[in-house]
Amino acid sequence: MGAINLVLIVSGVALIAFGYQRARGPWSRYQALREEDRNVARYEAWRGGARDTSTSGASIAMAILRRRAQVGAAIAIVGFVLVFAGFAVPG
Repeated sequence: MGAINLVLIVSGVALIAFGYQRARGPWSRYQALREEDRNVARYEAWRGGARDTSTSGASIAMAILRRRAQVGAAIAIVGFVLVFAGFAVPG
């Protein structure tokens, strides 16, 4: 195993860890907001009222959080690619 292999593997593992850390917080907050939105929808359906479907602050926040989580996941995926490349490159 050569130096290039080690550099690719170590940088890949670092990117996986960084991407995971970056995606974990926004993803958990997104899930909490989404569950709260579902609870409100169930309550309003039970109550019999029509639900307002316009854009709310919570829906904007969910979109921002989902995008941040996607960016973190993309960084982690690049890390996985680097790790696989570290094992695939002949050294």
